[in-house]
Amino acid sequence: MSNPVRIVDVAVGILVKPDGQFLLGSRPAGKPFAGFWEFPGGKLEAGETALAALARELFEEMGITVTAAHPWLTQTFTYPHATVRLHFFCVTAWQGDIQSREGQQFAWQANRALTVSPILPANGPIMRGLQLPATLALSAVALLGPETWLARLEQALANGLRWLILREPQLDGTAYAALAREVLQRVRAHHAQVFLHDQIDLARELGADGVHLSARTAATLNARPRGLDWVGASVHNATELAQAQRIGVDYAIAGHVKETTSHPGAAPLGWTSFAALTGQGWPFPLYAIGGLSPADVAQAQTHGAHGVALLSGAWQ
Repeated sequence: MSNPVRIVDVAVGILVKPDGQFLLGSRPAGKPFAGFWEFPGGKLEAGETALAALARELFEEMGITVTAAHPWLTQTFTYPHATVRLHFFCVTAWQGDIQSREGQQFAWQANRALTVSPILPANGPIMRGLQLPATLALSAVALLGPETWLARLEQALANGLRWLILREPQLDGTAYAALAREVLQRVRAHHAQVFLHDQIDLARELGADGVHLSARTAATLNARPRGLDWVGASVHNATELAQAQRIGVDYAIAGHVKETTSHPGAAPLGWTSFAALTGQGWPFPLYAIGGLSPADVAQAQTHGAHGVALLSGAWQ
């Protein structure tokens, strides 16, 4: 009879500056993977919450007091010496100067422009999640009409919009493909990214940046669609989140959190139920959706979200 795998729980902090730079630290001599770079943190002690462990470890290792942190995602990784469950937190505020209390080095880094290596294997996939913005926009042709929406798209791109999901289920295949071509042309001029909704083959054909799957489509898949840089999915419950994990999505959108005109009569999740979903420890970032605006980003993050996905709120 095989022995069950012992999992070591570890709290990990991603210290983030307002400009998006994040902190990596080197593993000191005497530890496994000494010299590798990682996000700072440490093991949970008996009876300790992940957040409490994070605060303790960052004070012990770096001399700082965490004043603002929110849960982000959870990764389980098997090393030759141990299987670890990493509870990642985004740390956005702290007090004190960062010190090297264990002989480690520290370096502020920008995503996709790392100046240190090698990176600890469990931390490598986290870099991908850090590329995601705090807001995703869903298109609103059905709500605003094509001319008005395209005009607002141009304005939003000029104001910094960088990630767009082209979701227009009212359009037939030909009309959707034509719109996708026009949107891709406009968006590429601003170096932004476009994800087609459920149109996997069309996304490959047009060279879109990725595809966003409805929960219904995600349920039919046995693996991640190939040939696409990014894959996301809409979810409403833990079962759909588990399927999203199974096929290897990069992010998921969960909701609806508040009452919306697009779901008349449907009871919203509310922030408490949303937090219960995120608190189950998924290995990819989650966005909240449903009746939200950019002003809801901070509240969403306190409930475990990476940020918010916006429909009408993106085009006002």
